[in-house]
Amino acid sequence: MLVDFGYKIYMSDSGIEKIGNIGDIVKVHTYYRVREDDISIFGFNTLEELKMFELLISVSGVGAKTAVSMLSVCEPTDFALAIISEDVKTLTQIPGIGAKSAQRIILELKDKIKKEQQIEELTSKAKDEKSKVQVAFEKNQKLEEAMSALQVLGYNKREIEKAFSNIDKENLSTEDLIRKSLAVLGK
Repeated sequence: MLVDFGYKIYMSDSGIEKIGNIGDIVKVHTYYRVREDDISIFGFNTLEELKMFELLISVSGVGAKTAVSMLSVCEPTDFALAIISEDVKTLTQIPGIGAKSAQRIILELKDKIKKEQQIEELTSKAKDEKSKVQVAFEKNQKLEEAMSALQVLGYNKREIEKAFSNIDKENLSTEDLIRKSLAVLGK
């Protein structure tokens, strides 16, 4: 006996448009939220979107549906760049986000990124030898900003260092460095 069943998954309009055609086999990254009065599933096309969603809902005053609508308007890489560069103007262009909300999002997410970096730095200090890429990070601000943006998207320091080792870092802007790194990490 075969039984068909389905789940209601909340996704952004742009996410639904990108998902494919009816009958196609697709992969949807999901976030399962259980509340006292509600059980909901939120879906995302990429792991980066899911990680960004998880960061967004950790910000006070940002709910799950607001976070989904934010990701509908702004790509995770653009959003991460806005946070790292403290670009309030970009965030206020997202419907429902005013200047105060944008500043709160930047403040709370930058702190979380810094904590993640501190934890990674403590574990890397335990190693006696620094890699060539780590030395380059200390000398170059754009690499640090790119690393922070990629960590926001859910990549760990080792993955990012490996991606950076395959890229010509000298002649790239921070945005180009992030894009090239994402291309390497996506393989």
